Formats: sequence, structure tokens, C-alpha cells
Amino acid sequence: MTDLLRGLAPLLAAHLELALIALLIGAAISLPIAIVATRRPLLAEIAIAVTSIVQTVPGLALLALMVPILAAIGGPPFGFAPALIALALYALLPILRNAVTGLRGVDPAAVEAAIGMGMSPWQVMRFVQLPLAAPVIAAGIRTAAVWTVGAATLATPVGQACLGNYIFTGLQTRNFAMLLAGVAASAALALTLDAILAAFELSLAGRRRRRAWIPLAGLAAFVAIVIGVVPRAIHPSDDHVAVRTSKEPAARAAITHVRIGAKTFTEQYVLAELLRARLAAVGISADLAQSLGSNVIFDALVRGDVDVYVDYTGTLWTNVMHRASNVARWQVLAEIEGWLAHDHGVRSLGSLGFENTYAIAVRRDTAQRYDLHTLGDLARVAPQLSLGADYEFLGRAEWAAVERTYGVHFGRSTTFDPALLYEAVARGEVDAISAFSSDGRIAANDLVVLADPLNALPPYDATILLGSRIADDARVACALAPLHVPVELMRQANAMVDRDKASAADAAAWLLARVDAPVCPP
Repeated sequence: MTDLLRGLAPLLAAHLELALIALLIGAAISLPIAIVATRRPLLAEIAIAVTSIVQTVPGLALLALMVPILAAIGGPPFGFAPALIALALYALLPILRNAVTGLRGVDPAAVEAAIGMGMSPWQVMRFVQLPLAAPVIAAGIRTAAVWTVGAATLATPVGQACLGNYIFTGLQTRNFAMLLAGVAASAALALTLDAILAAFELSLAGRRRRRAWIPLAGLAAFVAIVIGVVPRAIHPSDDHVAVRTSKEPAARAAITHVRIGAKTFTEQYVLAELLRARLAAVGISADLAQSLGSNVIFDALVRGDVDVYVDYTGTLWTNVMHRASNVARWQVLAEIEGWLAHDHGVRSLGSLGFENTYAIAVRRDTAQRYDLHTLGDLARVAPQLSLGADYEFLGRAEWAAVERTYGVHFGRSTTFDPALLYEAVARGEVDAISAFSSDGRIAANDLVVLADPLNALPPYDATILLGSRIADDARVACALAPLHVPVELMRQANAMVDRDKASAADAAAWLLARVDAPVCPP
């Protein structure tokens, strides 16, 4: 529990910093627009319509969209920048709408009186309209603050440290203590900001406006404590950090520190800890950038924002290289290694010794009822069955290849978070799921994996990828290249986390004690 709280402090600080800066940018954009739009009704309607459209885009989609946009214009596509832009866009609507409503709601008699006293339009706005509309504007900022704090938890997949690190990791590894810690901290942060801004709003609405500085001082003290005092006081670890946004110098005497990336599922967390332990054995420290999306993590490696991570040949072959399947495993691995080195300066250390391929799995009673052994057998009865899949699978080339090769068409398809797929099929919510062949929950739930005799699904050998900064380092190669992990051990390590509630670091230590790992010079 102590380690859990220690790791929470820097994430809370990063979360608050991100949310407040996004809120300030949202206010800085919305308020001038609202002031100008006071005398231009058409501009107000257009601005509100545009910001309303932004609000309809799912938060995770908007964050993901920022990555290619920033990359296209030469900006930093990972970490703080895409998260900040997306959250600032989300903050616009409540502030803008309340500001326009508040300014429009000012008593016309008060405005006419001010004009009769000889005030200029700007003086009327400054001394009459804005003060009278201030409580309504403050309410909009208060609403935006709560929304922004909540939406900021989605910044984890683009590489920004936030409370979403605990939420995503806790959900994927079924670590409910971590999940609840992230949720509780996010809720507490939102409620605290809401209470402070509520006091500010009340002071503006009453007759004691001069005391409005008190809640603002309270906000400043709260920010100083969360960002400046608490993280330093408890000496946090660097387990949950953002993807760096500036590259280190290309030429270095020796590699002393690396950044390890991980995607959003249990096996990736375990393997990231495994890599960190092996690198520590040769004197190289490492921090983790976890819960990154598949495309985000590869682009981060190419740009040098992460140095090493484990990917799968099938993902690289279909999603990154956009190649067709039905190719021999050795050919896939050879072509991937050549393409990575030639086009991106990325080094593949070869197969880790196991494959984590997509597979269609069904309950044992379903397999027995319909006599299912292969995907061809499944095609006969699929219209009577339902499929549960993770967010990516139904839109990936692999699923299209299965449909095309076997003619599989389910009566109903539903998407789930990967952490909930196995529970969904075990409870009978769906009849089949898109599983992962090295997942320990296949055996734990007594599922049957259907064979793919026509090789519609490409091979998914796990492989360690090194970014250009560390690709030629002999100590890194010695520590990582000889690793060989049998699939049976990988399944057990995954099950330790998913079923037995062990930490990813403990599972990695268990795994490392059972694989061949030569001693390398420090």
C-alpha cells in the first residue's frame, strides 16, 4: 500500500498540472470570443456550434487524433502536447456557453445607464457587463474544471503521465487497489477544485467580491502543495512517467538510462518489468512509459521518445507495414527485421521464444455442442453465435482476413475492454472472444482455442525492438538479446497477475528466475 501511495503522488501532480493549464488555455480562448460575440450574435452561434461538435468527439479519439496532427506539422506528438491541446478543446464549450449566456443576460437598463453616463463600449463591458456576468462565467469555468479533470485520465495512451496510469494499469491487470486509488484520486481532485471554484463563484455572486481573493489563494496553495510539496516529500519512484518530449543527444559515451514502453495489457507490463530487471543487471537504469496505444508506441520508438519495447510480428506486419498474411513465419520475421533497420533505424533482437497471436476462443461447452475444432467449423454456426472482441480487433486486417478466408460472420459482435473479455465469455454474455494465445486466462476459464489451418492470422512472435539510440550498445544487446521465454512460462506469469493478483514486477522476477539469462559485464 505504501508503494501504491508513493507512486500516486507524481501522477496526481502531473494530472493537476495538465488539467489546470488546459483550463487556463480554454478560458483564454473562450472569454475573448464571448466578449466579441456579445455584439455579433452570428459569431456566438458559430463558435458554440463548433465547440459543441468538438464535445461530441470521444475523449480518447480526440487525444489519439492529436498524435498524427502534431506529427504532420512537426510538433511533439507524444506526451504533454497532444493531451494539453485535446483537453483545452474540451474545456471550451462550458466556458464559452456560460460566458455568452451571462453577458447576454445583463439587464439592458444597466447597460443603457452606463452608456448615458458617457462610458465607451469597452468601459461598459469592463465595469458593467463583465462584473454582472461574472458569477455565470465562474460557473462555466467550474463545470469545465470538473470535465477536464475527468477527461485528463484518458491521456495515458498518448504517453502523458496522469492518474489514468493507475486506472488503465489497474483495469488491465485486475489490480483493483490500483484502479480504485486512481479513480479516488481523480474524484478527490475534481471535488476539491469544484469546491474552491464554488467558493469563488459565491463570492462573485454576493456582496463580498473583495473577498474573492480568498478562494483564489486557496487554489494557489492547493496547487503548490500537490505539485511542489507532496511529490518531493515522499521521494516518489519513476515508475509512471510521461513519454519524453525532447530527444537526448545522439552521441553518448555510454548508455546509462533508457525508457521502456509498454502497451495496454498484462503481458506488456510483465515484459517491461522483465526488460528493466535485465538492464539493471548491467548497470542501466530504466523508467516505464506504460499503457501506450499500438501505433503511438511504435511511432514513439522511431522518434526516440521511448528506447525499447516488446512488439509482435503480426502487429508490425499488418498494421505498420500493411502487408498481407499467409506468409511463412521465418519470412515474416526476416522481412520485418530488414524493414525496421532500413526504413527506421530500429533493431529487432529476434523472437523472444513465444507467440502471442490473436485467436478465436470459445467455452468448452460451446465447442462440444457444435463440434468446433477449427475456424472452418466455426463458420458453419457463427450466425447463431455472438463474438466479443477488444477495441481494435474488429477493425484490424487480421479479422478481415478471417472473414475472407473462412467466411465467418457472427450474428452479433460486441467490443469490450480487453480486461473484461474473458469474464464476458465465462458469464455467457458472448459465445466466442478474440483471445491472445499466451494469455493465462484461457486455461483459467477452460476455453478452447480454435485452430487456424489456412493461416489467415499472421504469426505473432514477440520481439524486442531497440530504438536507434541504443541499437548498437553492446551491454543492452547482451542483457536482452539472449532472452528466451517459453509460452508456458509466459502464460503462467500472465496468470499470476490476472488471476493471483501479483504485481507485474513480481511476475517478471518469477519469470526471470526461470529463463536462460546469461551474466553480462556491468
